[in-house]
Amino acid sequence: MSPTDPVRIALIGAGRIGANHAELVAQRVVGATLAAVSDPIGDAAARLAKQLGAPMSTTEVKDVLTSDDIDAVLIAAPARSHTDLVVAAAEAGKHVFCEKPMAVTLADADRAIAATDTAGVVLQVGFNRRFAPGFIAAREAIDAGRIGTPQLLRSLTRDPGPWGGDPTRVPQWTIFLETLIHDFDTLCFLNPGSSPARVTALADALIRPDAKELGHLDTAVVTVEFDNGAIATAEASFSALYGYDVRGEVFGSQGMVTAGRGNTTDMVLYGSKGIEIDTSRRDTDLLGTSYVGEFTAFAEAIRSGRPAPVTGRDARTALAVALAAIRSVETGAAVRLDEVAS
Repeated sequence: MSPTDPVRIALIGAGRIGANHAELVAQRVVGATLAAVSDPIGDAAARLAKQLGAPMSTTEVKDVLTSDDIDAVLIAAPARSHTDLVVAAAEAGKHVFCEKPMAVTLADADRAIAATDTAGVVLQVGFNRRFAPGFIAAREAIDAGRIGTPQLLRSLTRDPGPWGGDPTRVPQWTIFLETLIHDFDTLCFLNPGSSPARVTALADALIRPDAKELGHLDTAVVTVEFDNGAIATAEASFSALYGYDVRGEVFGSQGMVTAGRGNTTDMVLYGSKGIEIDTSRRDTDLLGTSYVGEFTAFAEAIRSGRPAPVTGRDARTALAVALAAIRSVETGAAVRLDEVAS
């Protein structure tokens, strides 16, 4: 591929987040073009492809994997299908962008990494906070030594409420495997050169107590101890009434850095009822710039031949923390990463 050629990307999974990603690739990502949409359900692929001007739509994944007009796939299908799709795409010689989580078991994570290594294709995983301007600036400040040695870290994800989902349709441990996994990666990103060593987790169904017997947990706090001595916390809730909230903080020996916010703009209204700000109600609004950044980086990695900025091994580390948190909830004890990551 010429460094000037646009990367021809096929979307796999035309649901809410997939449709958002396809629109960004088609309209806002320099160096990439939306070449196809695949989704097995009805006419979802055809409708989205027509809306965005993609030349190909199909209900069969194999159609995009065997097409010579596709360079890469963007996997936004349900999480439990991710590993098989990564492997199939790699074996077809397609570069892969996979939404998080790349896998839900370490064996599957290793299978995805091995397949892409063997095929020599780019594998990038969708940890979008690494591409948010505030988190980028925070990491740069940490790398420059401006806060000294990281000692205490914090990352949080609060989905907008009121939560109205059907708990019978939410896979067990979603709060760790699909929500907090972002925070686990963020903590690793903001504590460079170190590795998570021990995890302690608490979780409950505080928003929907009646759903706890179904295995649905909606609120969690996780402590992660790193091998450089830093102590981190990650927290999540599925029902922040004030809007979507993503933040990070690192306290160091010489200062502190924070990143993230819930407000849509920097406008503040001072009125008779107090101080008000407008907040984001969707992740695609709050993190729109981050999504564009990660897809742009993916296309650049393919064209340049450089490694992806967020690798399968990064995804494996975050998954290991998530699995340790699950075991900690089950046992009520701290869990060492080497107990789950071997």
